[in-house]
Amino acid sequence: MQAPYASDPAHSRGRLFPEAESAWRPAFQRDRDRIIHSSAFRRLKHKTQVFVEHEGDYYRTRLTHSIEVAQVARTLAKVLGLDVDLAEAVALAHDLGHPPFGHTGEDALGQLMAPHGGFDHNAQALRIVTRLERHYADFDGLNLTWETLEGIAKHNGPVAPPLPWALAEYALGHDLELASHAGPEAQVAAIADDVAYNHHDLHDGLRSGLFTESDLAELPVTGPAFAAVDARWPGLAPMRRRHEALRRVFGAMVEDVIAVARARLAEARPDSAAAVRALGHPIIRFSEPMFADLKVIRAFLFHRLYRAPSVMAMRAEVTVAVKELFALFMAEPRHLPAEWQADVAAAEDSTALARLVSDYVAGMTDRFALQEHARLTGRPPVAGLSGFGP
Repeated sequence: MQAPYASDPAHSRGRLFPEAESAWRPAFQRDRDRIIHSSAFRRLKHKTQVFVEHEGDYYRTRLTHSIEVAQVARTLAKVLGLDVDLAEAVALAHDLGHPPFGHTGEDALGQLMAPHGGFDHNAQALRIVTRLERHYADFDGLNLTWETLEGIAKHNGPVAPPLPWALAEYALGHDLELASHAGPEAQVAAIADDVAYNHHDLHDGLRSGLFTESDLAELPVTGPAFAAVDARWPGLAPMRRRHEALRRVFGAMVEDVIAVARARLAEARPDSAAAVRALGHPIIRFSEPMFADLKVIRAFLFHRLYRAPSVMAMRAEVTVAVKELFALFMAEPRHLPAEWQADVAAAEDSTALARLVSDYVAGMTDRFALQEHARLTGRPPVAGLSGFGP
């Protein structure tokens, strides 16, 4: 049974382009299904989370990350009486706008696009689902409901001016109320993202060998988790010990969010999703003690994983690839695919062309970006990636 503050698909604010709704699927479930069937969602399989996609089959990609976020979002939404389909739709779409090579690619495109309105992966995700997916006869994009679009645009909170150009452009014709907090399901998707990456970055960092279980024993949350496993199963095999400890870290985060959300909802007593937005602060969040502990863990991961010498070396190499690809397409837009040439011809100035090139480069997978870089430059794959194959 849904709570009164849940978003109701039967009373959605609707779609930008009116459509007959499905006889069998509620509006938010239909949004989720369209996202899963989109080209951009499939491409997440070959996009970096932390490690470049080819570095190992066991590391998370943007696709596996998005699936894990969706699983957490479904759990939280169900426990809190929210619309599970909407929470899952926002979770599955939240990273659609990431370019190849994760935040490294985003940083590179941000620098390149600074003179042309910037680059932001949340704004790019909105652009993908409203314009760049071109499969339907009657409209560009996926024609998602207002609530799903709102969640994609501002699940991390209100978006303050100056807006990324992709958001500003879209807001001219469709008001997503960017200055307010998102509805409860989008807030669930945002916290689910935090839970998922805090958990799986610990897993992937251990697998990479950049740190060990002994290092994690010194940290809050992770240290007690390993101690609890050791107390119950002395001498447990290393991989089982790791899994049992990290699933306890995962559970501690989820249980913390549920406890805080229930307390805040009981105090605020919102009677609609609109009332949740009007509170002026997020209602789905970690407790202060958990947030403080996670800051310690994130600082550890920053130094030992995200800024590890091997990761930084790879970041430097792929940054070169992204910047050179962008420059090549700007200088010779004829290298863009045939189906993009009509848009190239319609580009009125360098900013319009740069935004087109940014759309194309951002849509690339890690694999395709490196293949195109090698093909267009006539050079072997960038250093450190010579083993990267099709």
